[in-house]
Formats: sequence, structure tokens, C-alpha cells
Amino acid sequence: MSYRVVNPYNGELIKEFPAATDEEVEQALTDANNFYQQAKEQPIEQRAEQLSALADEFTKRADYYANFLTANMGKLISEALGEVKKTVAFARYYAENGAAALVDQDYTAMAGRKAHLEFSSIGAVVAVEPWNFPYTQVMRVFAPNFILGNPVILKHASIVPECAQAFDDACKAAGLPTGAFKNIFATYDQVNQMIGDPRVQGVALTGSEKAGELIAAEAGHNLKKSTMELGGTDVCIVLNDADLKKAVAGAVSGRLRNAGQACTSAKRYLVQSGIYDEFLTAIEKEFAKYQPGDPLNEKTTLAPLSSKGAQQNLQKQIKAVLDGGANVLWGDPTAVEGPGAFFKPLIISGMTYDNPMYDHELFGPVAQLYKVDDEKGIVELANHSNYGLGGAIYSENLDKARKLASKIETGQIAVNQPLSSLPELPFGGIKKSGYGRELSNLGIREFANIKTVLG
Repeated sequence: MSYRVVNPYNGELIKEFPAATDEEVEQALTDANNFYQQAKEQPIEQRAEQLSALADEFTKRADYYANFLTANMGKLISEALGEVKKTVAFARYYAENGAAALVDQDYTAMAGRKAHLEFSSIGAVVAVEPWNFPYTQVMRVFAPNFILGNPVILKHASIVPECAQAFDDACKAAGLPTGAFKNIFATYDQVNQMIGDPRVQGVALTGSEKAGELIAAEAGHNLKKSTMELGGTDVCIVLNDADLKKAVAGAVSGRLRNAGQACTSAKRYLVQSGIYDEFLTAIEKEFAKYQPGDPLNEKTTLAPLSSKGAQQNLQKQIKAVLDGGANVLWGDPTAVEGPGAFFKPLIISGMTYDNPMYDHELFGPVAQLYKVDDEKGIVELANHSNYGLGGAIYSENLDKARKLASKIETGQIAVNQPLSSLPELPFGGIKKSGYGRELSNLGIREFANIKTVLG
């Protein structure tokens, strides 16, 4: 497997990293197991202080860490700084709240006799993480497991190796114990070997459905606990009584942030007929404001896609969408020439259930628009998907919006705002969007031994 940094803005090769040797993998497993054993005797408060030091490291050198995000996967520098800030927020949440989430729970009243639950570590967790949010995705797994006492071994996406190494370097700079975290430029075979090793007791993956199938199968074969955060075809529902300005702002930012490369992007706009025409006119004006350019330039509004391969794949998907009967409402579907990985924003409609791309995730700045007459039709269309990760609803009637939210088959949904991951709230999906939860008090318990003590 090749770990290469190719700048998606200009196609220039920045750096290559050699794949890990088997000896390096074994050393990572040995160090991880040593940390696991030592952490059993270490107060949680000490790890909380160390995690706070890691947050301080990212805070003090935010510009330094942000630049790797832009160079490796093309993220706008403003969004890169925002990701570093959120990475810090995830770390601080668990530094401040992790211990409370692991306090013994009394079950005496329920059991009718003296009983309680204890939460303890289980061993190393292998984290297989994606390129679209190279730091936050890692911190979501690392921070809770570090507080718990589980070491984390990272296998990151092959196009963001500098980001992976930067996270590792940040842990060293913050003085975290050897073995607590290790980035490994592993091959697929080495990942499978680690999953099969008895020192590894958990596997966390964020990525594509295909990657999830492979890793979940390997984890299942070895009877290892796994969590999967996979793709999504999230809906953005706009009811007739929505605040149009608020709905448009949320729908557009929810689709075009990170150049549309987020599992929880607002991919399908489901708009009631009474507000449809106004909504379409407004989002066309907003989409037109997004102009491609150098992601290091703070005035640039649209970043390139993460790689030339991602650009070419999305282009093939759009061709299949249009060949299947859909049409372009706004934008130019022709390919963007040049060494960069840019993709022009599009608004498409006419995606019927029999379109070959209907239930496929379009990972880029492409919005699908549907006109729906009533809430019954909205629920049917929203739930006609094999995915269920996130979503958003816009309505000035909050009671109606919340009742509608309960009917949408998804792991989380926001009302009158774009969906965003927050450290204190559980994050995860259902159906082919995966299983398990990250963040909050639930996330820290995913890889915990929840032990019942009776008597």
C-alpha cells in the first residue's frame, strides 16, 4: 500500500512514506499492551491531565496542524482551523467528563440485592480512519479510549499520511505515555493481522460501506467488538412554514462544507411544494457564490476534492445519474480539466427509485432536489434508503418538526440547523450507515468491559 501526499489543488507530489514493517507492527502491539497493563494502575485523573496537554498542543500550534489538512486533502484553511478547534473540543470534553462517565452504577434497586456495574478497559483498539476529517475522526476514537485506558493504534487513509504522523507527533509533544497512541502506515494484511492479535480487543472504522464490510467481517471472524461509521444519504427537509433564509443557509452550508465530502452532508433536499420555487431560486444564488481556488487563500470558497481519483469517481457517478433519467437544474456537469481535483457544484433533480445511483452516496458538491407535497411523502422518501446517518428539518413549528424527526430513520437529526457532531452528544447511524456510537458518555463505553458485580 502506498502512503503518498499529493496536493489536490495542483497535483504536486509532496511526500511519500514507506509502509510499516512487520517488526514495527509488533513493536506497536507490544507498546500498546504495556500501556494497557500500566494504565490499570494509573488514576484516570492523570490521563485526563495528559489529554488536556494534548488539547493544549493542538491549540498552541493550530496553524501548523491546519496546514497539513489543506496540503493533504485540500481542506479550506478556514475549515482546517475549524477542524483543529473541534479536535481540541473533543479532547477537552473527555478530559473534563470522561471520569464521570465511568463511575460505578448502582443496580441494587433493580436487582433486589447489592449490585453495581463497573466500567474498565479491555485492550488495544485498532482505528481505521478516513481522509475527510483527518484529526477529528481520530480524536473521537482516541480521547475516550485513552481516558478508559485502552491504547489506540491508527491505520489512517493513505492520502493523508502527514496528518496521521502529525497526530502521533502531537501525542509525543504532549508527553503521552509510550503505547497510548501509535500511527502505523499499515498494509491491509497487517491490519487484519492486528485485528486477529489477542492484544487487540476492538476495531473502530469510519469510512465507506465497502471498507466497513471488510473490516467488520475480519472483526467478526476474530470475535472482536467493532463500531462502524459509514456513508449516508442524509436528507434536508424544508417544510412550507420554514424560515426560508435560515433553511437556505443551512442547506447550502450543510452540503458544500468540506467540498461536500462529509458523511453527514445534506445530500437530499426534500422541499414541500409551497416553498419549493422560492427555495430553488435562493439556493441557486447561494451555490453560485462558491468559487474554486487555492484552499490556502482565505478568500477561496470552494476547495478541491481530496484527490484526482475522487474527482474522477464522482464524475462517473454523475454521468450514471444523468444517464439514469435525472437532470441538472443548476450548474455545469462537464469535467474540470487540469491537474487539480476540482468539481463544479451541481443541483440535480429527477432522481427516481429506479435510477442506478439513487441510493448511492455522492461524495462532493452535488445536491439532489425533490418536490414533495405532504409530510407522508416526505417520510416515505426520506426512509427509502439503505442508509440512516443524519439529517435536518426546517420548520417554524417546532412541535411538528420534532414529531417528524421521530419518524425519520436515522441516527441523529437536527432542527433548524445543519447537523454537526458535538462532543456531548452521541454520534452514529443505522442500516448501512453503521452501528455503535462515538462521542458523549455512550462513546466512552463502546470499548469498555461493563462488568456486573453482585453482592
